[in-house]
Amino acid sequence: MSLSVNTNVGAMIALQYLNKTTSELTATQNHINSGLKIATAKDNGAVFAIAQNMRGDVSAFHAVSDSINRAVSALDVAMSAGQAVSDLLVEMKGKAVAAADASLDTASRNALNEDFQALRDQVTSILENATFNGVNLVDGTSTSLTALVSADGGSTITVDGEDMSLGSSIVTISSGATLTSAGTASTMIGTINTSLENVNAALARLGSSSKQLSIQHEFIGKLIDTLNAGIGNLVDADLAVESARLQSLQVKQQLGVQALSIANSAPAIALSLFR
Repeated sequence: MSLSVNTNVGAMIALQYLNKTTSELTATQNHINSGLKIATAKDNGAVFAIAQNMRGDVSAFHAVSDSINRAVSALDVAMSAGQAVSDLLVEMKGKAVAAADASLDTASRNALNEDFQALRDQVTSILENATFNGVNLVDGTSTSLTALVSADGGSTITVDGEDMSLGSSIVTISSGATLTSAGTASTMIGTINTSLENVNAALARLGSSSKQLSIQHEFIGKLIDTLNAGIGNLVDADLAVESARLQSLQVKQQLGVQALSIANSAPAIALSLFR
C-alpha cells in the first residue's frame, strides 16, 4: 500500500468499523431504554407484525372481559333484589298465616293487613331500583342481557331476565292484594307459597348464568395472560444479555476511536521523508 496524504485507506476502514459499532451501541441502548428488542417494524418486520396482531387480540379480549364484568354486575344486582323479594315473601307469608286465624279481632287483622301491604309495596320499590348500567333483569323492563365472549364479537352469552314484579308469572301476588278477612288470608298463603317457589327457581337460574359468566371471565383472564407472555417472548429484551453486550460495545467503541486516531496519524509519517 503506497503512502499517500490524499487517500487514507486505514482511516476509512477504521471509520467504517467505528460507525458500525456506534450503530450497534445505539440499538443496544434503545433495547435497554425500552425493554424491547423489537420496538418497531424496522427491528424485525415479521415478528413485529405477529406481536401487533397479538396485541390486537389482547385489546379485544380486554373489551370482552369488560362486557362480561358488566353482565356479572347486572346479575349480582338482580340476584340481590331477588333475594330481598324472597325474604319479603317469607315475611308476607307470616302475616298471611297470622291473619288466617278466624278468631282474630278486626283491629289485629287490620294491623296485619297494613304490614302486609307495606311489604307488598316494598317488593315493587326494590325491583324498580335493581338497575345496573341501565339494565334491570327483574322488573320486566329488560327481557335479556347479552355479553361478549369472543375477540371477534361473534360469540355471546345471553341471560334471560326474570320478571318478579307483582302480578307476573313469577310473583303471582297482585299489586292490590290484601288480608281483609280470614278467607282472603288463607287463599293468600297458597299464592305466596307459589310465588316463593317461583322466585327461588328464578334466583337459581340467575345464579347459574352468573356462574357461567364467571367461568368465562376467568378463562378470558388466563387467555390474556398467555397472550401477553407470548408477546413478551417475541419482543422483550433480555436485559442481562443487553447489559453484557453494552459493556462489550463500549470497549469496542473506545478501541475503534483509538484505531481511527492511529490511522489518521499515519500520513504524518510522510513529513519525515522531506526533512
